[in-house]
Amino acid sequence: MSTELPVIALTPGDCTGIGPEQTARILHDGRLRDDAHVVVVGDARVMELGMRQAGVSFALRPYARPSAVDWSDHSVPIIDIGNTDPSLYPPGKNSAESGRVTGETLARAIDFAKSGEVEGVSFAPLNKRAMYDGGWKFPDEHKMFAHLLGHQGYFSEMNVLDNQWMSRVTSHVSLRQAVEQVTGPAIEAAIELATTMMRKSGIDAPRLAVAALNPHGGENGLFGTEEIEIIRPAVQAMAAKGYDCQGPFPSDTVYLKAFAGDFDGVLAMYHDQGQIATKMKGFNRGVTVTAGLDTVFTTPAHGTAFDIVGQGIANTGAIENAIKLASRLIRFKRLAN
Repeated sequence: MSTELPVIALTPGDCTGIGPEQTARILHDGRLRDDAHVVVVGDARVMELGMRQAGVSFALRPYARPSAVDWSDHSVPIIDIGNTDPSLYPPGKNSAESGRVTGETLARAIDFAKSGEVEGVSFAPLNKRAMYDGGWKFPDEHKMFAHLLGHQGYFSEMNVLDNQWMSRVTSHVSLRQAVEQVTGPAIEAAIELATTMMRKSGIDAPRLAVAALNPHGGENGLFGTEEIEIIRPAVQAMAAKGYDCQGPFPSDTVYLKAFAGDFDGVLAMYHDQGQIATKMKGFNRGVTVTAGLDTVFTTPAHGTAFDIVGQGIANTGAIENAIKLASRLIRFKRLAN
């Protein structure tokens, strides 16, 4: 594995949330210096806000682009794009204009990824509604990333907690839509992507559990037949192709098996099946990964926490883990190439 540190663009998220103070706190003491070369892409005024909120201070050194950064200088490098005056947006409140510039900042980071100047993008929490209202007409940032990268084909978000990989067949759609989207081909594609991502993270032989859709796993058809007609055949088809997948297991117990070490990951049928379990297990440690794209994207699995903005108490565990995971994924990607 290459010993050269991965270069990761870090964006401070929506300036109305806890992202700026989290970003400032993890950068001021160099705690991630051995994990990655981190360059901030954003507005220096947002970083100054974050420093005030976190009660820390450090030197920022501006550069025109990541390829120009002098990594021997221990000042924090920043590509100051000058697009966000945080004084215009009240903290702890949803703002379409703040959402617009949050998306704009992410787009600049993606430009640097496309040009090969950064190998991954980690981003502090953002607000999906604000970005949508601000003109980024995507239901979530993952679809925005795929669009900006010109990605064709299947991709999805996954959550990682203590090296347990949690994926889902459907994501940011209504529950009614999610049930309609649980199909055999969708499940098979999700099994393939989940297994691929676990391998890319260094798990040589990933073991994947597949959750049921209905209560009690359908109780042999008493509470629904999706397990019998759709989910089990898809799991069996992928197992026959060599994927180590089992299920469907009742969704209220499958995570107990995974967290006990019986599996390396769980495939949920819809968003909250997995999110509730992982957030209860480790809210301030979980990471969200955009799986299936050429560029590595990671972010805390939690949101902007409007209720505690500016209090200097926002936990940094998840954003630290996001950068560490991005570094790991990049290193294994180098090996594959």
